[in-house]
Amino acid sequence: MDGRLENLLGALVVALSDSMSAAVQAAAGHPGAIGAALAVLAQEPGLGIEQLRLPLRRTQSGTVRVVDQLVADGCAQRRPGRDQRSVAVRLTDKGITAAGQVLDTRHDVLRDAVAGLSADERTALAATLAKVLASITTDAVHAEQICRLCDVRACPPRTCPVGGAAHAKPVPGTEPVPGTELIPRTEPAPGTRPAPGTKPLSGTRPEQRPIPGKYRSNGR
Repeated sequence: MDGRLENLLGALVVALSDSMSAAVQAAAGHPGAIGAALAVLAQEPGLGIEQLRLPLRRTQSGTVRVVDQLVADGCAQRRPGRDQRSVAVRLTDKGITAAGQVLDTRHDVLRDAVAGLSADERTALAATLAKVLASITTDAVHAEQICRLCDVRACPPRTCPVGGAAHAKPVPGTEPVPGTELIPRTEPAPGTRPAPGTKPLSGTRPEQRPIPGKYRSNGR
């Protein structure tokens, strides 16, 4: 082995990371974790600070500052959480629109990167990337971090190689603190929705509003 594959992969990762970070920050209007927070909250509404900080890879105080900025921008609201000591963060209509712009921008960067591939090459690359992603995923928290900018409609939970690997690789001897568990990336049964005033059952995703944007509207 001459290391060429690894070197090319490293260069690709750096190039895409730079391009995507710049594009997402421009779409979000702020540097740092704001873009990822918009994407996560749009697809998992009602997360608390502890739940949100894990995919963002931020401390609790750092996550509070992110939420403060979203609220100041009119993109999010703090609502009562599971108890009097907790809050649930939900995006406003402005935040939903901003999240759609973030995800559209991310998609455009990645679409352009693979525009020169044939259909067969796209299929082969998708299979290879799924295998690599599954192999590097260590646990559920790592999976949330890897997928923090993902669009779950493009890669639904039932086919996500990262989520599948996370379930197959639990962290030995660790248990979540009550009230801080990650929201499972599972889908509700078709045609079902919670009754007014009730919370989703454990193991189901909460009802979500559609995120506007060309990426989401075309079903890709």
